[in-house]
Amino acid sequence: MYKMLDPAELTVFITGATSGFGAAAARRYVAEGAKIIATGRRTERLEALQAELGADKCHIITLDVQDRAALKAAIAAIPAPFANINVVLANAGLALGLQPAYEADEDDWDTMVATNINGLLYTVRALLPGMIERGGGHVVTIGSVAGDYAYPGSGVYGASKAFVKQFALNLRADLQGKNVRVTNIEPGLTETEFSLVRFKGDADRAGKPYVNTVAMNADDIAESIFWTTILPRHFNVNRLQMMATTQAFGPFNIYRED
Repeated sequence: MYKMLDPAELTVFITGATSGFGAAAARRYVAEGAKIIATGRRTERLEALQAELGADKCHIITLDVQDRAALKAAIAAIPAPFANINVVLANAGLALGLQPAYEADEDDWDTMVATNINGLLYTVRALLPGMIERGGGHVVTIGSVAGDYAYPGSGVYGASKAFVKQFALNLRADLQGKNVRVTNIEPGLTETEFSLVRFKGDADRAGKPYVNTVAMNADDIAESIFWTTILPRHFNVNRLQMMATTQAFGPFNIYRED
């Protein structure tokens, strides 16, 4: 009979670990005995996470995934106790703005592409060869229901998550026979700092999507991530899409003239 993997044998590289899904996943893995490498741009948050989880289980790297050279240098400098990475959680990503395409800020578009697409590509490309050489591993990407279902203002954010979904599926094809699994996690309505970032600190606007709902939270998504990575090695979850029970599919949007 196949057995679940022992989390204590996992070393997990996490991008975007300073908040949301990344921070929740860091806590979930360490609680089960795994080692993590927590990366992000906010040093003070990384230091607080390391103080909470312990330096023997949590190595931290201040890092912007948009910087390919810095990413490669940071990976090359990972100390030996954390070097045998066998799970990559490519979590760093964001949405900016909710304007229609004809009003959107092009700088916001550039930032979303640079983070959600380029940063993801740089992370996966830098870490894949080591996992293959060590005999296996697991790449987890963070998509969104917006990668399948358009909504007004989703624009480049939704398109970037469609890219993530397809890239993850393409990785599965490339990695056949390499013992490296790939899973795209695709959450719907989840209450984190996501909306606060999208609306650039406007707390009133950020809170409106969650009014009178029971949204998912970061721990819910972290649990889903964790579960996919401890399944027996012969079992690959290609895509895992989830929504809050209070979220569903809307009617077609039909424009009607007065």
